[in-house]
Amino acid sequence: MKRLILVLVFLAPNAYAGGLHVRDADTIVVDGTPVRLNGVDAPELGTRSGQNAKRWMVNYLRGKSISCDLNGERTHDRWVGICYADGQDIGAAVIAAGHALDCARYSGGRYRHLETRAAKSRLKRARYCR
Repeated sequence: MKRLILVLVFLAPNAYAGGLHVRDADTIVVDGTPVRLNGVDAPELGTRSGQNAKRWMVNYLRGKSISCDLNGERTHDRWVGICYADGQDIGAAVIAAGHALDCARYSGGRYRHLETRAAKSRLKRARYCR
């Protein structure tokens, strides 16, 4: 298992200075390593919900210490793992904030209890998460 740690970066909404970059609400790049947040089903960037989710993520992570526990799996160009902002699970936070859903296929239902009623009615669950 690989652990990534990034301390207190994030200057602008799309800043990447080698530290942290938010691709969307379920993928961040930490110190040059793309990480897919395990068990998080966020809307695509081509949707208004996806843009809102990314904006929320950028604001949530700003100025926080980021660490990730990677599970050794990869999807496309990304490693898969659980990431933390100042010790708080980022996946749990984005789901509890109503910007994403639990992807039980990969989370084992870890975040299901955090899904908001509004998110469940507004966001379309990815087919691979059902």
